[in-house]
Amino acid sequence: MNALNMADLLLEAYSLADLIKNSPEAVRYIELKQELQEEEETRKLMHRFQIKKEKFEECQRFGHYHPDYHKARKEARECLQSIRQHPKISEYLELEEKLDHILNEVSRTIARSVSDTIKVPINDPKELRQANKNRRQGCG
Repeated sequence: MNALNMADLLLEAYSLADLIKNSPEAVRYIELKQELQEEEETRKLMHRFQIKKEKFEECQRFGHYHPDYHKARKEARECLQSIRQHPKISEYLELEEKLDHILNEVSRTIARSVSDTIKVPINDPKELRQANKNRRQGCG
């Protein structure tokens, strides 16, 4: 059996990365990211959301016991909903989810081709809940 040739493996990985990077989704994602950074309106919207998100994260450290927890959570959620209504931001977030899904599928495919027991990071909340449910059932 031949030893794993890291140089060949890296070349294949770079080829796969190039395929993903040159996909229509990735190309448009990069274009939109640039456009969003250049437009004053979207910069202001995202900055406003960032402030609300940071406030909520600060409150979240103490959980429901923080006096501003529910207010900060509501404001962050409402702000996120409002920025998702902006057409470019909405498209950007949609493409981000698609690319995340593609990268997760690639990771999962590679891991499963090696072994079914290799753990693969999960970003999708639905998949994470299912994985935790399956793990709990396996312990019983």
